[in-house]
Amino acid sequence: MPTSARFRPRRLLVLATDSLPARAYLGLVALGVVVLFLAPDSPYAMAPALLTAPLSFLPVVLPFGAGTAGGGAAEVAAAVLYGGWLLLCALVNAAAFGALARRPDRATDRAPAARPRRTLLAAAVDNWPARAYVAVVAAALGTFLYAVLLSPDPGFAGIWPLIAAAPLSFLAVAVSAPAEYSLPWLGTLVFSVGVALAGLVNAVLIGRLARRIGGPPSRG
Repeated sequence: MPTSARFRPRRLLVLATDSLPARAYLGLVALGVVVLFLAPDSPYAMAPALLTAPLSFLPVVLPFGAGTAGGGAAEVAAAVLYGGWLLLCALVNAAAFGALARRPDRATDRAPAARPRRTLLAAAVDNWPARAYVAVVAAALGTFLYAVLLSPDPGFAGIWPLIAAAPLSFLAVAVSAPAEYSLPWLGTLVFSVGVALAGLVNAVLIGRLARRIGGPPSRG
């Protein structure tokens, strides 16, 4: 495997700040946070959560979060924890962009240099973090398809693949919506393909990040 079992947290911070794509992404997240404070009731207030997806949506499955009831100290503590979680998600995503922006290195990327497309896609399956993520997306998408095609009441089954493959999965919703009104099966197909592609993009980013953090030190 191109990655080592040794995790290097310092390299995560370096990758999140030492390239133009990573810094631009962090600037965009910071702008989203400003919008959140200036217009909390605006649809754009969701920008920080969307920009830091899919990790930022993980607390959705937990019984606590920024909207925790109880008032006073409980709400403040929940808000602080959620803010810290968004910051961590932003750093991880920025590091993924930084890893993608770096030139391939022989120590961490063993795929042939003559096939850059295959080298890029290999990052989605040749390390355990990316494979685990692909399994999560596949399970969420499988649950959705079972609910839509075989269950008498699909309910809100589409929320799971939407969250798992965010943020690009939201584009799949927008693209599949017109088809859903005329041909429901076509809308389901377009949404499923869009989620699969969104998950593939995320898996590549995760894989590239795992290579850079887990592999031996290299120059970018």
